[in-house]
Amino acid sequence: MYKILRIASFLLSLGINATFLAACLPQSAPAAKVQPQTYAMQPVDGFAVADGSRSLIFPADFGAHPDFRTEWWYYTGNLSTPEGRPFGFELTVFRVSLVPPTVDLPDDSAWYSESLYFAHFALSDIAANEFHAYERYARPGPGLAGAQASPYRVWLEDWSIVETSQDSYRLQAAQGGIAIELNLTDEMGVILHGENGYSRKGREVSNASYYYSQPRLRAEGTVRVQDETHQVSGLAWKDHEFSTGVLDKGQIGWDWFSLQFDDGSALMLFQLRESGGGTSDSSSGTFINAEGLAQSLQNEDFSITVLDQWRSPHTGGMYPSAWQIQINEPNCELNVQPWMADQEVNFPAVTYWEGAVRFEGTCNGKSVNGNGYIELTGYAGNLPLP
Repeated sequence: MYKILRIASFLLSLGINATFLAACLPQSAPAAKVQPQTYAMQPVDGFAVADGSRSLIFPADFGAHPDFRTEWWYYTGNLSTPEGRPFGFELTVFRVSLVPPTVDLPDDSAWYSESLYFAHFALSDIAANEFHAYERYARPGPGLAGAQASPYRVWLEDWSIVETSQDSYRLQAAQGGIAIELNLTDEMGVILHGENGYSRKGREVSNASYYYSQPRLRAEGTVRVQDETHQVSGLAWKDHEFSTGVLDKGQIGWDWFSLQFDDGSALMLFQLRESGGGTSDSSSGTFINAEGLAQSLQNEDFSITVLDQWRSPHTGGMYPSAWQIQINEPNCELNVQPWMADQEVNFPAVTYWEGAVRFEGTCNGKSVNGNGYIELTGYAGNLPLP
Protein backbone atom coordinates (compact mmCIF):
# COMPACT_ATOMS: atom_id res chain seq x y z
CA MET A 1 0.00 0.00 0.00
CA TYR A 2 1.35 3.35 -1.13
CA LYS A 3 0.45 5.08 2.13
CA ILE A 4 3.18 3.26 4.06
CA LEU A 5 5.78 4.61 1.63
CA ARG A 6 4.94 8.20 2.51
CA ILE A 7 4.96 7.43 6.21
CA ALA A 8 8.20 5.47 5.92
CA SER A 9 9.82 8.32 4.00
CA PHE A 10 8.72 10.78 6.69
CA LEU A 11 9.96 8.65 9.57
CA LEU A 12 13.23 7.68 7.97
CA SER A 13 13.96 11.32 7.15
CA LEU A 14 13.86 11.97 10.90
CA GLY A 15 16.22 9.10 11.71
CA ILE A 16 15.94 6.96 14.80
CA ASN A 17 14.34 9.84 16.76
CA ALA A 18 11.19 9.30 14.66
CA THR A 19 10.09 6.79 17.27
CA PHE A 20 9.64 9.56 19.78
CA LEU A 21 8.49 12.29 17.41
CA ALA A 22 5.83 10.17 15.74
CA ALA A 23 4.27 9.36 19.08
CA CYS A 24 3.80 13.09 19.65
CA LEU A 25 2.03 13.84 16.36
CA PRO A 26 -1.52 15.20 16.63
CA GLN A 27 -4.43 13.02 15.53
CA SER A 28 -5.73 15.45 12.91
CA ALA A 29 -4.27 17.87 10.39
CA PRO A 30 -5.39 21.04 8.65
CA ALA A 31 -6.63 20.96 5.08
CA ALA A 32 -3.86 21.08 2.50
CA LYS A 33 -3.55 22.58 -0.93
CA VAL A 34 -3.72 19.57 -3.23
CA GLN A 35 -0.38 18.98 -4.90
CA PRO A 36 0.02 15.36 -6.04
CA GLN A 37 3.66 14.40 -5.89
CA THR A 38 5.66 11.61 -7.46
CA TYR A 39 7.29 9.19 -5.15
CA ALA A 40 9.71 6.28 -5.39
CA MET A 41 11.37 4.49 -2.51
CA GLN A 42 14.65 2.91 -3.58
CA PRO A 43 16.40 -0.09 -2.05
CA VAL A 44 18.84 0.70 0.73
CA ASP A 45 22.06 -1.16 1.52
CA GLY A 46 21.54 -3.69 4.27
CA PHE A 47 17.93 -4.59 3.43
CA ALA A 48 16.67 -7.54 1.44
CA VAL A 49 14.64 -6.78 -1.70
CA ALA A 50 11.67 -8.54 -3.27
CA ASP A 51 13.14 -9.93 -6.48
CA GLY A 52 11.31 -13.23 -6.91
CA SER A 53 14.19 -15.30 -5.58
CA ARG A 54 12.33 -16.69 -2.57
CA SER A 55 9.19 -18.74 -2.12
CA LEU A 56 6.49 -17.95 0.40
CA ILE A 57 6.18 -20.63 3.07
CA PHE A 58 3.39 -20.84 5.62
CA PRO A 59 2.94 -20.40 8.49
CA ALA A 60 6.42 -18.83 8.63
CA ASP A 61 5.54 -15.98 6.24
CA PHE A 62 2.52 -14.98 8.31
CA GLY A 63 5.04 -13.34 10.66
CA ALA A 64 7.40 -10.36 10.44
CA HIS A 65 10.24 -9.92 7.94
CA PRO A 66 12.65 -7.41 9.54
CA ASP A 67 15.19 -7.93 6.76
CA PHE A 68 12.80 -5.97 4.51
CA ARG A 69 12.22 -2.25 4.93
CA THR A 70 8.41 -2.06 5.06
CA GLU A 71 5.59 -4.46 5.83
CA TRP A 72 1.87 -4.43 6.62
CA TRP A 73 -0.92 -6.75 7.76
CA TYR A 74 -4.13 -5.32 6.39
CA TYR A 75 -7.72 -6.27 7.28
CA THR A 76 -10.86 -4.76 5.79
CA GLY A 77 -14.44 -5.94 5.67
CA ASN A 78 -18.13 -5.33 5.20
CA LEU A 79 -20.46 -6.21 8.07
CA SER A 80 -24.16 -5.91 8.78
CA THR A 81 -26.56 -6.45 11.66
CA PRO A 82 -29.39 -9.02 11.42
CA GLU A 83 -31.66 -6.10 10.50
CA GLY A 84 -29.34 -5.12 7.63
CA ARG A 85 -27.54 -2.08 9.09
CA PRO A 86 -24.19 -1.94 7.25
CA PHE A 87 -20.70 -1.19 8.57
CA GLY A 88 -17.24 -1.19 7.04
CA PHE A 89 -13.94 -1.52 8.90
CA GLU A 90 -10.18 -1.30 8.46
CA LEU A 91 -7.51 -2.51 10.87
CA THR A 92 -3.96 -2.35 9.54
CA VAL A 93 -0.68 -2.89 11.38
CA PHE A 94 2.47 -1.54 9.72
CA ARG A 95 6.14 -2.21 10.40
CA VAL A 96 8.84 0.21 9.21
CA SER A 97 12.54 -0.53 9.62
CA LEU A 98 14.41 2.50 10.92
CA VAL A 99 17.83 0.90 10.44
CA PRO A 100 18.94 -2.17 8.44
CA PRO A 101 19.23 -5.48 10.31
CA THR A 102 22.99 -5.30 9.67
CA VAL A 103 23.26 -2.48 12.24
CA ASP A 104 24.14 -3.71 15.73
CA LEU A 105 21.96 -2.10 18.38
CA PRO A 106 22.77 -1.99 22.11
CA ASP A 107 21.45 -4.99 24.02
CA ASP A 108 21.08 -3.41 27.46
CA SER A 109 17.44 -2.39 27.00
CA ALA A 110 14.30 -3.89 25.47
CA TRP A 111 13.45 -0.48 24.01
CA TYR A 112 16.13 -0.64 21.31
CA SER A 113 14.60 -1.90 18.06
CA GLU A 114 15.29 -1.87 14.34
CA SER A 115 11.59 -1.31 13.64
CA LEU A 116 8.71 0.99 14.45
CA TYR A 117 5.11 -0.24 14.38
CA PHE A 118 2.05 1.88 13.72
CA ALA A 119 -1.59 1.02 13.05
CA HIS A 120 -4.78 2.45 11.58
CA PHE A 121 -8.26 1.56 12.79
CA ALA A 122 -11.34 2.90 10.99
CA LEU A 123 -15.07 2.25 11.11
CA SER A 124 -17.61 3.33 8.50
CA ASP A 125 -21.00 3.71 10.21
CA ILE A 126 -22.92 3.82 6.96
CA ALA A 127 -26.45 4.24 8.33
CA ALA A 128 -25.32 7.26 10.36
CA ASN A 129 -23.06 8.53 7.54
CA GLU A 130 -20.19 8.80 10.04
CA PHE A 131 -16.55 7.82 9.56
CA HIS A 132 -14.22 7.23 12.51
CA ALA A 133 -10.45 6.78 12.08
CA TYR A 134 -7.62 6.42 14.60
CA GLU A 135 -3.86 6.01 14.47
CA ARG A 136 -1.27 4.68 16.93
CA TYR A 137 2.52 4.33 17.00
CA ALA A 138 4.65 2.11 19.22
CA ARG A 139 8.12 0.66 19.52
CA PRO A 140 8.08 -3.10 20.06
CA GLY A 141 9.78 -2.51 23.43
CA PRO A 142 8.69 -5.00 26.09
CA GLY A 143 5.83 -6.46 24.07
CA LEU A 144 3.96 -3.29 23.03
CA ALA A 145 3.83 -4.20 19.33
CA GLY A 146 4.94 -6.96 17.03
CA ALA A 147 4.12 -9.82 14.72
CA GLN A 148 4.76 -13.55 15.02
CA ALA A 149 4.03 -16.48 12.76
CA SER A 150 3.13 -19.40 15.00
CA PRO A 151 0.82 -19.05 16.74
CA TYR A 152 -0.10 -16.16 14.49
CA ARG A 153 -0.38 -12.84 16.25
CA VAL A 154 -0.09 -9.21 15.07
CA TRP A 155 -0.64 -6.43 17.58
CA LEU A 156 -0.08 -2.86 18.65
CA GLU A 157 -1.07 -2.45 22.28
CA ASP A 158 -4.67 -3.75 22.54
CA TRP A 159 -5.34 -3.62 18.79
CA SER A 160 -4.69 -7.15 17.63
CA ILE A 161 -5.34 -10.11 15.37
CA VAL A 162 -4.69 -13.40 17.17
CA GLU A 163 -4.93 -17.00 15.96
CA THR A 164 -7.43 -18.91 18.11
CA SER A 165 -7.31 -22.25 16.26
CA GLN A 166 -6.35 -23.46 12.80
CA ASP A 167 -7.78 -21.04 10.21
CA SER A 168 -9.56 -19.02 12.93
CA TYR A 169 -8.61 -15.62 14.31
CA ARG A 170 -9.88 -12.96 16.71
CA LEU A 171 -9.66 -9.32 15.62
CA GLN A 172 -10.24 -6.50 18.08
CA ALA A 173 -9.67 -2.75 18.38
CA ALA A 174 -11.23 0.05 20.40
CA GLN A 175 -10.74 3.80 20.75
CA GLY A 176 -12.84 6.93 21.21
CA GLY A 177 -16.08 5.08 21.90
CA ILE A 178 -15.69 2.94 18.76
CA ALA A 179 -14.90 -0.75 19.10
CA ILE A 180 -14.88 -3.89 16.99
CA GLU A 181 -14.44 -7.51 18.02
CA LEU A 182 -14.70 -10.22 15.38
CA ASN A 183 -14.10 -13.93 15.04
CA LEU A 184 -12.68 -14.62 11.57
CA THR A 185 -12.77 -18.01 9.85
CA ASP A 186 -10.74 -18.57 6.68
CA GLU A 187 -13.04 -20.12 4.05
CA MET A 188 -10.67 -20.02 1.06
CA GLY A 189 -7.07 -20.22 2.26
CA VAL A 190 -4.01 -18.27 1.13
CA ILE A 191 -3.90 -16.79 -2.39
CA LEU A 192 -0.53 -15.74 -3.86
CA HIS A 193 -0.51 -12.72 -6.16
CA GLY A 194 1.74 -12.09 -9.14
CA GLU A 195 4.24 -14.87 -9.79
CA ASN A 196 3.84 -17.17 -6.78
CA GLY A 197 3.65 -14.20 -4.45
CA TYR A 198 6.19 -11.97 -6.23
CA SER A 199 4.19 -8.87 -7.23
CA ARG A 200 5.88 -6.38 -9.58
CA LYS A 201 5.12 -2.69 -9.05
CA GLY A 202 7.66 -1.10 -11.40
CA ARG A 203 10.21 -1.55 -14.16
CA GLU A 204 13.08 -2.68 -11.93
CA VAL A 205 13.12 -6.27 -10.69
CA SER A 206 13.29 -5.04 -7.08
CA ASN A 207 10.39 -2.59 -7.48
CA ALA A 208 8.10 -5.25 -6.13
CA SER A 209 6.67 -6.81 -3.03
CA TYR A 210 5.94 -10.28 -1.74
CA TYR A 211 2.16 -10.31 -1.55
CA TYR A 212 -0.51 -12.77 -0.51
CA SER A 213 -4.12 -12.53 0.63
CA GLN A 214 -6.70 -14.44 2.58
CA PRO A 215 -9.62 -13.05 0.56
CA ARG A 216 -12.55 -14.74 2.23
CA LEU A 217 -12.67 -14.53 6.01
CA ARG A 218 -16.10 -15.19 7.47
CA ALA A 219 -16.69 -12.61 10.21
CA GLU A 220 -18.95 -12.82 13.26
CA GLY A 221 -18.90 -10.50 16.26
CA THR A 222 -19.79 -7.05 17.52
CA VAL A 223 -19.41 -3.40 16.60
CA ARG A 224 -19.79 -0.77 19.30
CA VAL A 225 -20.59 2.87 18.52
CA GLN A 226 -20.54 4.89 21.74
CA ASP A 227 -23.09 3.23 24.06
CA GLU A 228 -24.70 1.00 21.42
CA THR A 229 -23.42 -2.50 20.63
CA HIS A 230 -24.46 -4.29 17.44
CA GLN A 231 -24.20 -7.98 16.58
CA VAL A 232 -22.73 -8.20 13.09
CA SER A 233 -21.64 -10.72 10.47
CA GLY A 234 -20.10 -10.48 7.03
CA LEU A 235 -16.83 -10.98 5.17
CA ALA A 236 -13.30 -9.68 5.79
CA TRP A 237 -10.20 -9.66 3.59
CA LYS A 238 -6.56 -9.88 4.69
CA ASP A 239 -3.53 -8.65 2.74
CA HIS A 240 0.08 -9.07 3.83
CA GLU A 241 2.92 -7.46 1.88
CA PHE A 242 6.61 -6.90 2.58
CA SER A 243 9.16 -5.09 0.43
CA THR A 244 12.06 -2.64 0.35
CA GLY A 245 11.71 -0.58 -2.85
CA VAL A 246 8.34 -0.52 -4.61
CA LEU A 247 7.22 2.36 -6.83
CA ASP A 248 8.90 3.75 -9.94
CA LYS A 249 9.81 7.41 -10.27
CA GLY A 250 6.89 9.26 -11.78
CA GLN A 251 4.24 7.14 -10.08
CA ILE A 252 1.91 9.30 -7.98
CA GLY A 253 -0.24 6.73 -6.22
CA TRP A 254 -2.49 3.78 -6.73
CA ASP A 255 -6.08 2.60 -6.74
CA TRP A 256 -6.49 -0.78 -5.04
CA PHE A 257 -9.65 -2.90 -5.22
CA SER A 258 -10.68 -5.98 -3.24
CA LEU A 259 -14.10 -7.30 -4.22
CA GLN A 260 -15.93 -10.26 -2.67
CA PHE A 261 -18.67 -11.78 -4.83
CA ASP A 262 -21.83 -13.26 -3.38
CA ASP A 263 -21.13 -16.44 -5.41
CA GLY A 264 -17.88 -17.03 -3.46
CA SER A 265 -15.38 -15.66 -5.97
CA ALA A 266 -13.08 -12.68 -5.37
CA LEU A 267 -11.11 -10.05 -7.26
CA MET A 268 -8.02 -8.01 -6.40
CA LEU A 269 -6.86 -5.23 -8.73
CA PHE A 270 -4.35 -2.41 -8.35
CA GLN A 271 -3.83 0.40 -10.82
CA LEU A 272 -0.61 2.43 -10.50
CA ARG A 273 -1.10 6.00 -11.67
CA GLU A 274 1.66 8.02 -13.36
CA SER A 275 2.28 11.75 -13.34
CA GLY A 276 1.61 12.02 -17.08
CA GLY A 277 -1.95 10.84 -16.59
CA GLY A 278 -1.58 7.23 -17.64
CA THR A 279 -1.27 3.99 -15.70
CA SER A 280 1.78 1.80 -15.26
CA ASP A 281 2.22 -1.40 -17.24
CA SER A 282 2.90 -3.01 -13.84
CA SER A 283 -0.75 -2.59 -12.79
CA SER A 284 -2.16 -6.06 -12.23
CA GLY A 285 -4.59 -8.20 -10.31
CA THR A 286 -5.92 -11.64 -9.47
CA PHE A 287 -9.33 -13.19 -10.12
CA ILE A 288 -10.15 -16.06 -7.75
CA ASN A 289 -13.08 -18.34 -8.54
CA ALA A 290 -15.35 -19.82 -5.88
CA GLU A 291 -13.19 -22.96 -5.69
CA GLY A 292 -10.10 -20.88 -4.87
CA LEU A 293 -8.40 -21.16 -8.27
CA ALA A 294 -6.39 -17.96 -8.87
CA GLN A 295 -5.90 -16.38 -12.28
CA SER A 296 -3.33 -13.60 -12.69
CA LEU A 297 -4.43 -10.46 -14.54
CA GLN A 298 -2.00 -8.14 -16.30
CA ASN A 299 -2.54 -4.47 -17.13
CA GLU A 300 -3.91 -5.28 -20.59
CA ASP A 301 -6.43 -7.77 -19.14
CA PHE A 302 -8.64 -5.18 -17.45
CA SER A 303 -9.74 -1.55 -17.52
CA ILE A 304 -11.05 0.78 -14.81
CA THR A 305 -13.20 3.74 -15.85
CA VAL A 306 -14.06 6.50 -13.37
CA LEU A 307 -17.77 7.38 -13.49
CA ASP A 308 -18.01 10.03 -10.75
CA GLN A 309 -15.88 12.10 -8.34
CA TRP A 310 -16.08 13.38 -4.77
CA ARG A 311 -14.21 16.35 -3.30
CA SER A 312 -13.08 16.01 0.30
CA PRO A 313 -14.25 18.84 2.56
CA HIS A 314 -11.27 18.05 4.82
CA THR A 315 -8.31 18.21 2.43
CA GLY A 316 -9.73 19.43 -0.88
CA GLY A 317 -8.64 16.19 -2.56
CA MET A 318 -10.73 15.12 -5.55
CA TYR A 319 -11.28 11.35 -5.43
CA PRO A 320 -12.97 8.96 -7.85
CA SER A 321 -16.29 7.84 -6.36
CA ALA A 322 -17.75 5.38 -8.87
CA TRP A 323 -16.11 2.98 -11.30
CA GLN A 324 -16.78 0.57 -14.11
CA ILE A 325 -14.40 -2.38 -14.14
CA GLN A 326 -14.08 -4.55 -17.24
CA ILE A 327 -12.14 -7.81 -17.28
CA ASN A 328 -11.38 -9.78 -20.43
CA GLU A 329 -11.34 -13.26 -18.87
CA PRO A 330 -13.62 -14.03 -17.19
CA ASN A 331 -15.74 -11.61 -19.20
CA CYS A 332 -16.91 -9.28 -16.43
CA GLU A 333 -18.40 -5.81 -16.34
CA LEU A 334 -18.80 -4.45 -12.80
CA ASN A 335 -20.24 -1.15 -11.61
CA VAL A 336 -18.79 -0.18 -8.22
CA GLN A 337 -19.83 2.60 -5.85
CA PRO A 338 -19.00 3.53 -2.24
CA TRP A 339 -21.42 2.73 0.54
CA MET A 340 -20.84 6.35 1.57
CA ALA A 341 -18.73 9.16 0.12
CA ASP A 342 -16.63 10.39 3.05
CA GLN A 343 -14.25 7.59 4.05
CA GLU A 344 -11.06 9.65 3.89
CA VAL A 345 -8.32 8.82 6.40
CA ASN A 346 -6.49 12.04 7.23
CA PHE A 347 -3.40 11.91 9.46
CA PRO A 348 -0.37 14.22 9.59
CA ALA A 349 1.99 11.90 7.71
CA VAL A 350 -0.49 10.46 5.22
CA THR A 351 -3.91 11.03 3.67
CA TYR A 352 -5.81 8.43 1.68
CA TRP A 353 -9.35 7.22 0.98
CA GLU A 354 -10.11 3.76 2.32
CA GLY A 355 -13.72 2.73 2.05
CA ALA A 356 -16.43 0.12 1.91
CA VAL A 357 -17.99 -0.33 -1.53
CA ARG A 358 -20.69 -2.41 -3.21
CA PHE A 359 -20.96 -3.60 -6.80
CA GLU A 360 -23.15 -5.33 -9.32
CA GLY A 361 -22.77 -6.45 -12.91
CA THR A 362 -22.22 -9.54 -15.02
CA CYS A 363 -19.53 -12.19 -15.45
CA ASN A 364 -19.75 -14.50 -18.47
CA GLY A 365 -23.36 -13.47 -18.92
CA LYS A 366 -24.46 -14.16 -15.33
CA SER A 367 -25.54 -11.48 -12.87
CA VAL A 368 -23.11 -10.91 -9.98
CA ASN A 369 -22.98 -8.62 -6.98
CA GLY A 370 -21.15 -8.19 -3.72
CA ASN A 371 -19.16 -5.88 -1.46
CA GLY A 372 -15.56 -4.86 -1.17
CA TYR A 373 -12.99 -2.25 -0.19
CA ILE A 374 -11.07 0.32 -2.20
CA GLU A 375 -7.94 2.28 -1.31
CA LEU A 376 -7.15 5.51 -3.18
CA THR A 377 -3.81 7.25 -2.63
CA GLY A 378 -2.10 10.33 -4.01
CA TYR A 379 -5.25 12.37 -4.63
CA ALA A 380 -4.91 14.78 -1.71
CA GLY A 381 -1.19 15.51 -1.92
CA ASN A 382 1.15 15.51 1.03
CA LEU A 383 -0.15 17.22 4.14
CA PRO A 384 2.12 19.70 5.92
CA LEU A 385 4.42 17.92 8.33
CA PRO A 386 5.36 19.30 11.73
